[in-house]
Amino acid sequence: MEARITLQVDGEPRTLTVDTRTTVLDALRDRLDVTSPKKGCDHGQCGACTVLLDGRRANSCLTLAVAHDGAEVITSEGLAGGTPDGELHPVQRAFLEQDAFQCGYCTPGQICSAAGIIEEAAAGHPSTATEDLQAEGGIDLSDAEIRERMSGNLCRCGAYVNIVAAVRQAAEAAAARRGGTPDPEVPVVADSPTAESMPEHPEERA
Repeated sequence: MEARITLQVDGEPRTLTVDTRTTVLDALRDRLDVTSPKKGCDHGQCGACTVLLDGRRANSCLTLAVAHDGAEVITSEGLAGGTPDGELHPVQRAFLEQDAFQCGYCTPGQICSAAGIIEEAAAGHPSTATEDLQAEGGIDLSDAEIRERMSGNLCRCGAYVNIVAAVRQAAEAAAARRGGTPDPEVPVVADSPTAESMPEHPEERA
């Protein structure tokens, strides 16, 4: 059985006819040539396929496209497109600055998850690592919170230390922007370098 659906992919409406058994991941990669979400385990265990689906992170390999007709899908590629002049999203820039990826296969999913958890914590959604369930003004993303909330994204290269540092940097920058007091050590995205201008390794900036 087939169905005609429209997905808002990275800000662009994309209409296609799919078999009703087609997942969001397969619709993106095989039908729309959006390849930044990766197919890893195909069982929702590795997180490489993570996208933001109507603003919430989701394993796109586990959800059917037909169930999300009209939904907004943001991939790691689309995060950059959502910033002024197409500059890198603060999470993407933090991953570069903290050298938070090695082979990079898991990185698109990690970046989408990181962007998602920063918003979830700011909205006060607790995790199993949250100590103060009555906290007002959002939940601080401690390293324990970051590890717990990112636990659905696996990195087989073992770059977890730098991934935690990158998420922490992006979360601190987001908190500073929300408070209206940008941290001078964490430039806002408008001052961000592009991917092409970044050195390959933090030591090269010394």
